Amino acid sequence: MNEYGLIGYKLTHSFSQKYFTEKFETEGIKDSIYHLFELDSISEFPSLLQRHPNLKGLNVTIPYKEAILPYLDELDPAAARIGAINVVKFENGRFIGHNSDYQGFMQSLQNFFHCHPLSQALVLGTGGAAKAVMAALEYMNISYKVVSREKKPGMLTYQELTPSVMSSVSLIINASPVGTFPNHDQAPAIPFDLLSSHHYLYDLVYNPAETLFLKRGKEVGAKTINGYEMLCLQAEVAWQIWNS
Repeated sequence: MNEYGLIGYKLTHSFSQKYFTEKFETEGIKDSIYHLFELDSISEFPSLLQRHPNLKGLNVTIPYKEAILPYLDELDPAAARIGAINVVKFENGRFIGHNSDYQGFMQSLQNFFHCHPLSQALVLGTGGAAKAVMAALEYMNISYKVVSREKKPGMLTYQELTPSVMSSVSLIINASPVGTFPNHDQAPAIPFDLLSSHHYLYDLVYNPAETLFLKRGKEVGAKTINGYEMLCLQAEVAWQIWNS
């Protein structure tokens, strides 16, 4: 039996298991199964591999997209450039890290936001998902500023989101887990009163379908999209990686 799975923490409401189980069924694949592997620490990864010697591929989610890197034998060029992975392929006894997040995000963003040479974005968050978003924006030649809860070199804090900053950007991406179920009453601390109909809000969170971040943006006329399309697109890329 070929085994696949998702590693992360707090996986109760996982998209991936349902998605790939349905994929096995629709494509008539009877010798494969998809597990959820909830790890309290990434240090449990080696013992997981020992218990499941038939693993062919893994998805990786919060909080291990960067923490897993020391356990891998190789990174594909895009993943090495990004500095975070969300897909592991097992090939000839080697563990190879890939990043399908940036491809899924880029394809979804192209459907949602029509950029022009002066397009500017804010990226909320600094983790593995944010790194994939930054890579996609760079590929699309969209300039961006990163917003962090803590003061860091080259980044803005939420307190520094002035009227001038907010009016200069048209795209705001929540690449943090803020607002994810069950904490659906939370939203990134941006000045929502400075948003208008010229803003586009993209939330990588998909559960709930409309986060407070998106709801508050929509109330002032901003265009909004959640992370579900990105999730489907990156899952297809992951499937292609495992089967290439």
